[in-house]
Amino acid sequence: MKLKNYILISVILIIGTITHAQNGAQKKADNLFNKFSFVDAAEVYHELINKNYNTDYATRQLADSYAYMRNPDAAVVYYKLAVQQPNVPIQYYYNYAQALRGVKNYEQSRVWMKRFKDAGGKIKEEKFLKDSDFLNAIFNAKKQYFLTEVKFNSKYSDFGAFEYAGDIYFASSRDEGVSTKHIYGWNEEPFLDVYVTNKNAKDSIVNQKSKLKGKVNSVYHDGPITITKDGKTMYFSRNDYIKNTLGKDKLGSTNLKIYKASFINNEWTDIEELPFNGNDFSNGHPALNEDNTKLYFASDRTGSIGGSDIYYVDINKDNTYGTPKNLGNIVNTDKNERFPFINSEGSLFFASDGHPGLGLLDIFGTVSDKQNNIVSIINLGVPVNSSKDDFSFFMNSDGLSGYFASNRDGGFGSDDIYAFDRIPNLKIEGTVTNAKTKEPIPNTIVKLLNANDMEIAFVETDENGYYDISIDRNTDYLVKITKDDFENVTTPITSKNLEINITSIKTDFVLINKPIEAIQIAEFYPIYFDFNKSVIRDDGTSELDRIVDLMVNKYPSMTIKIESHTDSRGQADYNKKLSEERAIATYKYLIDKGVNPDKITEYIGYGEQKLSNNCDGTINCTEAQHQLNRRTEFILIKME
Repeated sequence: MKLKNYILISVILIIGTITHAQNGAQKKADNLFNKFSFVDAAEVYHELINKNYNTDYATRQLADSYAYMRNPDAAVVYYKLAVQQPNVPIQYYYNYAQALRGVKNYEQSRVWMKRFKDAGGKIKEEKFLKDSDFLNAIFNAKKQYFLTEVKFNSKYSDFGAFEYAGDIYFASSRDEGVSTKHIYGWNEEPFLDVYVTNKNAKDSIVNQKSKLKGKVNSVYHDGPITITKDGKTMYFSRNDYIKNTLGKDKLGSTNLKIYKASFINNEWTDIEELPFNGNDFSNGHPALNEDNTKLYFASDRTGSIGGSDIYYVDINKDNTYGTPKNLGNIVNTDKNERFPFINSEGSLFFASDGHPGLGLLDIFGTVSDKQNNIVSIINLGVPVNSSKDDFSFFMNSDGLSGYFASNRDGGFGSDDIYAFDRIPNLKIEGTVTNAKTKEPIPNTIVKLLNANDMEIAFVETDENGYYDISIDRNTDYLVKITKDDFENVTTPITSKNLEINITSIKTDFVLINKPIEAIQIAEFYPIYFDFNKSVIRDDGTSELDRIVDLMVNKYPSMTIKIESHTDSRGQADYNKKLSEERAIATYKYLIDKGVNPDKITEYIGYGEQKLSNNCDGTINCTEAQHQLNRRTEFILIKME
């Protein structure tokens, strides 16, 4: 191998490694951001900006990260850069205005709030937001979560959902049919038991057969629960009841305690009371951190700031426990903080009726500094919070999905479990293949450009010809494909008017080899048809005439294939016939203009089989999106 070839290959490999690393860094940053790990996310967004990778997106995310860290001085710097971007979402006018308010620059704040309103923005300041509380204003400026149906709610109280190994554990008072079960005098419902159901179960019926097997459930309140990562230990709340004895305090009331159970022979048994319980106060709602070294809980023990506070204890290697520690007055208030939860990045979530909120109990997230000290809290806003009680938050390790409970209007029972999904990131993905060999093309450069033809990001395809690039919603892009010895391809892509649950725009590319004599041939463009028509439109004749000129006058050896398509509306059989008529009309036009019939290998109608987007009838699409599917495409087969 010649030295210069070796150097070239080495450079290509280095560039490929860098671009893959940058794309991976953005995914890492977004993952940290979704899990409220804003300090770590900010560091990665800084790296992406320094490397000029997807800078506009990283700048906006960095500005939000600083806002959520309650650092308006830094947030203002990056929001100022963000609002100068072409086609920036107007939400960032609002965010910039709020950050300016956070640094007491009220004059400029009013300027940008007016720009936000003039651009069509609507101000929905919640009553709980103080003028200086720019953090909650920014976080709640856009909808962060959307709710999905939970089928196993009952007419009684259901809450405390905890997902582990494909099963959902929760507390419920649905057990109305057991005569020996006590009735709770406070709400005239049966006492709580712990139930378990498979997350993907088709049958939504959860009854006595779904009760947790073993000794956790008693005749009094049991649950909610948490489970260690190894699946061998469960911590759970229960009324002060063990060995068939109900404990009471000096006033004759029974408090909550935290117990531990072990998983033995497919049952939860060997119930143990934890040593930091007490007869004269309650401990409840246990939650473990990611490495199971700390147990968080709610308690109204002596020394609490309010009615009940969030505490934690260290779990030592010898399975002993440290001294309970109060999380302090950033989290705890003079009222009630309950139902702690720690996500996979160590961020605390909890319910409180002491912090400013939308209703009674609201759910809050926390923001920590580099030393993992909690520095601020964020109200999770609607639709997670409502005017009623919202509590028992749980987030899966992906940071994008989970559960909470609420007694809001419109529920099935007194307390219901709601599943949430965070509005997911969106990406363009697909494969790049060789038109002649049908084989994937690795190390192809895929560039993402904005509507003004400015490069935003780029990646290289992997060994399978696969690529993916994160993009914004409601934005127009261009995707440009370049590879030595192949013709360049540039395709417009839009993420406008997509359903929230769509996470990917699949776009495959087929590259044509450059002729050996290095003839530069412009790519073929599709022609489009009116709805339910097969007549060649005026705007299609210019492309067809260009193809005629190429095949008749410039490259008579060129061989092509014609493929015609329809949108998904109408019956499949009818669409197949309509696409065949479009293929015939295209073929006749070229032949009538002088193209040799032998140079068109096939003219085929595929109906609705090969849609160019997701408009398959399962989502609402615009007429413009359907139009993209009513097309004829031209495939270069041979160039000799």
